[in-house]
Amino acid sequence: QVQLVESGGGLVQAGGSLRLSCAASRSIFSNRFMGWYRQAPGKQRELVAIISSGGSTTYADSVKGRFTISRDIAKNTVYLQMNSLKPEDTAVYYCTTAGIDWGQGTQVTVSS
Repeated sequence: QVQLVESGGGLVQAGGSLRLSCAASRSIFSNRFMGWYRQAPGKQRELVAIISSGGSTTYADSVKGRFTISRDIAKNTVYLQMNSLKPEDTAVYYCTTAGIDWGQGTQVTVSS
């Protein structure tokens, strides 16, 4: 089991930026993808972005061009840089290792 700890959430105005971090308790990048999901109140959890073991990335259409997922293999950490934030980006953001292990989530609130 991998422990994941997210950080970096908060309150920001529309158009602003935040960077989320997810620190894993051990190295996992060699054989699993890492991903960010989010869940808004009353809605299902949805994919935001994933980065494969080989480093390729995939994004939800709603965040393409605004969000960037990246990783630091030496630090066992994955990041989500979020720019041009919109009120509809408000949600709890979760980090996951291939949908197996999940972090506790970090709240992102975007005010209009």
